[in-house]
Amino acid sequence: MNNDNALNANVGLKLRGLRLQRNIKQADAAKDLGVSPAYLNLIEKGKRVMPFPLLWKALRYFEQDPEQFMSTLGEGRVDEALAKLLDEPLLKSLDIDSESLQSLSAEPKLAGTVAALFNLYKNTRTQLENVLAQLNVEERTRTQGSPSGLGNTPGVRFDYSPFDEVSDFLEKHRNYFPELEEQAEGLRRDFRLEQQLTSSNLIRMLEERFDFKVQIERAASGSSVVRRLDLDTRTLTLSPDLTEQPLKFQVAASIGLMVMDREKLVERILGAGRMRHGETERLIKVNLANYFAGALMLPYGEFFKEVQRTRYDVELLSNIFGTTYETVAHRICNLSDPKRQGLPFHFLRADIAGNISKRYSGTGIRFASGGGSCAKWAVHLAFLNPSQITRQYSIMPDGTTYFCFAKVQLQPIEGSIVKGTAYSIGLGTHAENAKYLAYGLPTNDLRKDAIPSGISCRFCERTDCNQRAAASYRFAFAFDEYTKKDCFFSPLLVHEKEKAERNGNAEPDGNGAEGGEKHDSLDRSVRRRKVHEN
Repeated sequence: MNNDNALNANVGLKLRGLRLQRNIKQADAAKDLGVSPAYLNLIEKGKRVMPFPLLWKALRYFEQDPEQFMSTLGEGRVDEALAKLLDEPLLKSLDIDSESLQSLSAEPKLAGTVAALFNLYKNTRTQLENVLAQLNVEERTRTQGSPSGLGNTPGVRFDYSPFDEVSDFLEKHRNYFPELEEQAEGLRRDFRLEQQLTSSNLIRMLEERFDFKVQIERAASGSSVVRRLDLDTRTLTLSPDLTEQPLKFQVAASIGLMVMDREKLVERILGAGRMRHGETERLIKVNLANYFAGALMLPYGEFFKEVQRTRYDVELLSNIFGTTYETVAHRICNLSDPKRQGLPFHFLRADIAGNISKRYSGTGIRFASGGGSCAKWAVHLAFLNPSQITRQYSIMPDGTTYFCFAKVQLQPIEGSIVKGTAYSIGLGTHAENAKYLAYGLPTNDLRKDAIPSGISCRFCERTDCNQRAAASYRFAFAFDEYTKKDCFFSPLLVHEKEKAERNGNAEPDGNGAEGGEKHDSLDRSVRRRKVHEN
């Protein structure tokens, strides 16, 4: 929009605002001003230039000072309630700009209604999330507290998201899909690919086998799309910001999508099973495409052989196959072929705030479904030493022990980590498997060396954790103002609670049993002083 058009729009909006403030209908205003309603409507919308004589007449009609009116033309003021909405994530996703909000501001009643409805939506959504969280807690408590033999029933999962459903699907299949392995092996044979692939190899495969063309194109401003597969134009568009390793993975995943569509592999793998959420099947397809990319870049047979030789040295394997640490860590979790079976692992990807964006349990470890996890886990502690592998033994409240290791993977943009990404990639296996790993730690006393940890603070049974971030749902929250534990949220033990109750019945000085003894000693010293004075 050029300056003249912007001025016309601003004049029209402000005149419309003046008319609406005075509750004058557009038809009545047009009649009084001597123009047609259609012409006034176009002026108010900024689609017609308003002649100066007509503007002067309109300002007298609306009893508006001309100098004051002209001085406000450049302000472009947006209704305050609407302006606050500009920072809302949902509004940003709808791509509503300040100019659109400014147009809406000319309708005071409508602007107020939109802001009120949006805030009502936010409040209702927050209340719904709180209700679902509470229902989920009550359901877990009921299930876990049921008589022996009944506690294994999972019950209703009120917080069961599509991502949880995908995780359960992968764990059910042990994260191993022979159909995808076979398709990937077939392509490697057909194109006689070497152990370490290049993006050129994969682009050639895409063009020759699938008749797709590849173009490099920067996404529009405000967009973060790095890969777009257009089936109509048979074009794969890639971001120029992709470096070689992520570029290879995106091309390989695109090939995986086309192979699955051609062979109807998703339907064959899912079978007749029904999903609870409508989005789950598409999320599974994304996961299977990524699985295929791993199988294409890290062929099962060669990868398994190198894994055994290097003793699961993830850093070395990433160099051997020319891919990222994260891709190798994912692939290690796929080694469930009964004839060539690897060690069971669980996988985690977390950011520096502790949010877990990827997870897979091949060891039976449980993850909190509502987000959040134990701060004692290696995947979080790795950020303290981002340049090296963080290793530790962990012991869960039920006595299960794991060996876990994690490494931070940084991807700066323009030399800035803040603009880029920082993830910690964590792998874990049963403690007894540590001796088979290049990263394994020696231990003479596992129970002593293992770090006490849990699932998440909300569901942790530990009463002595010094880093709790919240009280556990497993205990009735109770505290005593005279008893300080090393963490405020740690529940009081039975003997601690009994002592606290005794303290409450002690001398009126409020110091409990210890305070009573102190009070008595003070009384004795006073008596001795009086005797001495006498």
